[in-house]
Amino acid sequence: MCPTVRTDRRYLETHEWARRKGNYTRIGITDFVQSELGEIVFVELPSVGEYIDSGSAFSVIESVKSISDVYAPISGVITNINYSVVENPTLLNNDPFDDGWMIEIDPNDTTEFEELLLPGAYESQIM
Repeated sequence: MCPTVRTDRRYLETHEWARRKGNYTRIGITDFVQSELGEIVFVELPSVGEYIDSGSAFSVIESVKSISDVYAPISGVITNINYSVVENPTLLNNDPFDDGWMIEIDPNDTTEFEELLLPGAYESQIM
């Protein structure tokens, strides 16, 4: 089965997605990477109010196969965290694009979003 690539967001080569939602950007992991990781059993998220730089690790995900860092697609201040994925890490496996989002940030530089991979470019990378 081919992994889903949503057309309403942008991507990092390291398999994170970013989606603009009003004044903030929602961030999570892709369907491709969650399927590669296998069952996700633990998620560590940063705190609201923390500043993250694009390209820096902001989260750790532990699966039955490995431990992986999750990288920030863009820079900004974290304004919201999805505590549901901390309490129920399998949300990242079951619905990485909607219920399994990880953080929301107030972007520092809106042009960073435009520099991310378009859906077609990301899809070419994983196929």
